[in-house]
Amino acid sequence: MSMTDPISDMLTRIRNANVARHHQVLVPSSKIKVAIARILKEEGFIQHYEVTKDRPQPMIRIRLKYADNRRPVLMGLKRVSKPGCRVYTKRQDIPWVLSGLGTAILSTPKGVMTGKKARRLDVGGEVLCYVW
Repeated sequence: MSMTDPISDMLTRIRNANVARHHQVLVPSSKIKVAIARILKEEGFIQHYEVTKDRPQPMIRIRLKYADNRRPVLMGLKRVSKPGCRVYTKRQDIPWVLSGLGTAILSTPKGVMTGKKARRLDVGGEVLCYVW
C-alpha cells in the first residue's frame, strides 16, 4: 500500500484512537510528524509522545489526553494542505482556528510551528492542519 499523504494518515490514526478512547496510538515516524507531535504536546492536546527505536521504521508513540470525565481534550484535527492541493499563507493571512481557541500548524522556512508563533516570527508557510 503506497502512502500518498503520511500526515493525513497520522491525523486519522490520532482521530480514530481518540474516538475509540485509546490511551495511545502508534504512528510511523518522520521529522515532520515528530514536529507535529511536539506541537500537539506543547499546546496541551496530547499527554506525551516518544519516538521508538523500531527497525526498519521508527514509530511515534502518542499518549492521548482526556479530561476528567473521559472526554477527549482533542476535539478535532483537520488536514488543510494536501499533496494534490497545497495551501500556503502569508504571515498576515495566517488563519485563526475557532477564533483562536484552536491551533493552526504551519510548515515555515523556520520550521514547523503554530500559527501564533509564525505570526510572532513574521513568517508564512504551508498550512499543514488545524487542531482544536
